[in-house]
Amino acid sequence: MTLSACIDGVGLLGPGIRGWQHGAQILRGETPYVAAPSVVPPAECLPSAERRRTGTIVRLALAVGLEATTNALADPAVLPAVFSSSGGDGANCHEICQALAGTERALSPTRFHNAVHNAASGYWGIATGATPAANALCAFDASFGAGLLEALIQVQVEHRAVLLIAYDAAYPEPLFSERPIPDAFGVALVLAPAAGSTSLARLAVELSSAPAERMPQPALEGLRAAIPAARSLPLLARLAQQATQAVVIDYLEPNNLALRIEPCR
Repeated sequence: MTLSACIDGVGLLGPGIRGWQHGAQILRGETPYVAAPSVVPPAECLPSAERRRTGTIVRLALAVGLEATTNALADPAVLPAVFSSSGGDGANCHEICQALAGTERALSPTRFHNAVHNAASGYWGIATGATPAANALCAFDASFGAGLLEALIQVQVEHRAVLLIAYDAAYPEPLFSERPIPDAFGVALVLAPAAGSTSLARLAVELSSAPAERMPQPALEGLRAAIPAARSLPLLARLAQQATQAVVIDYLEPNNLALRIEPCR
């Protein structure tokens, strides 16, 4: 079975990548990639009380989601959303474990409501006023592919635009030794059933046993391999090149996802 949708807007943020326009220039080879720590902006879209409670993972999801909806000229308040992360807020998990390992074991209630895997979707609703359904899922290293499939299924079944936000952030030690995600990376796609004024390409996806493609630049391949959300980079590279192309990205072994990207204009 083939699933398809038009990509109306993209949001992107990662190490050395400052948004979709900058990332597209890098992926087209117009601008050299210079590795640098991710700069995740403050969540100015949230009220001050909620803004103080957010960590990197929430601010990352909000930043790329808002960039994608802005680029798509879409109202985020009316879009169903799929949030996909390989592990959620590892820094917050570390703080909870550290407190529980101590003698007092005193925890702020904020730690608990930020510990749930769908915390980013809750903050998204507060920030944008969105009331449609929002799903949060996890598939370890295949989380981007799983999120993409879920969003495409919703587009096909419900015949309406859906926002996909995939994101991961660094784990502190000692968790980092077991889950070595080195930095924050987030990508968001507004997927629509038909082409519109902002549509960049039509995407068709089906399962495949072919091997997943690697990035030709060693630094970008290192990024793709190290952060689960960055498994999206081969797709984003084809999208930035705006030509009819095919690519295979990682999913759950023994299956990968074969993608075909065709420009809408």
